[in-house]
Amino acid sequence: MRAAKKQETGSMIASRITLALSALCAGAVFALGASAPAAAQAFTPNSEIVQGLTASVDDVPGVSVEALRDLAKAHMQYQGPPESRPPLALQLDKLAQINVEIEFDLNSAMVKPSSYQTLGSIADAMHNPVLLGYKFLVVGNTDATGTREYNMKLSQERADAIAQALTTTFRVDPRRIQAVGLGEEALQDAKHPDAAINRRVQIFNIGRAGPLPQQ
Repeated sequence: MRAAKKQETGSMIASRITLALSALCAGAVFALGASAPAAAQAFTPNSEIVQGLTASVDDVPGVSVEALRDLAKAHMQYQGPPESRPPLALQLDKLAQINVEIEFDLNSAMVKPSSYQTLGSIADAMHNPVLLGYKFLVVGNTDATGTREYNMKLSQERADAIAQALTTTFRVDPRRIQAVGLGEEALQDAKHPDAAINRRVQIFNIGRAGPLPQQ
């Protein structure tokens, strides 16, 4: 196993959040393979987030947090520099996506206060009547600084932090939110493994939530 690398540097670590609404191809699965990275975009206002999240959501395949986690752990068996490893790809290339930025404290899952307006816009979209019947998966990713084990832990903590903020501060029903961390196993730019573009949290619309009894 490669030697542990330096931990993340800088006072504010930017994480890209991809809000991905399922316009999935039928039978899409999680697998090892190549996948085109999502194009980064500037912050998108709430109205445009809602518009992006109301794309086709029919016939969404089942998404398993456990399967994702197992896939990421299995991928850690591949040694060598990140660019030499087979990519860990989500076969979800037809997702509609909107990218915004969330900042965390250094080597921490603490969301910077400056990012709460962004989280509020995401939550407002989830509270919109057209999306109230859907559930979402938060997927955390890091760059390749730090050890792979550390990055896996940090990505899970950051995904959990986003989910917690959405479900507590912004009162999204927690039964509509799941979270999983993939560490550095799904780098968006493997040729530049320490690049900021790899530090991101993806939010996928994973289909209808079904009836949710009043709590």
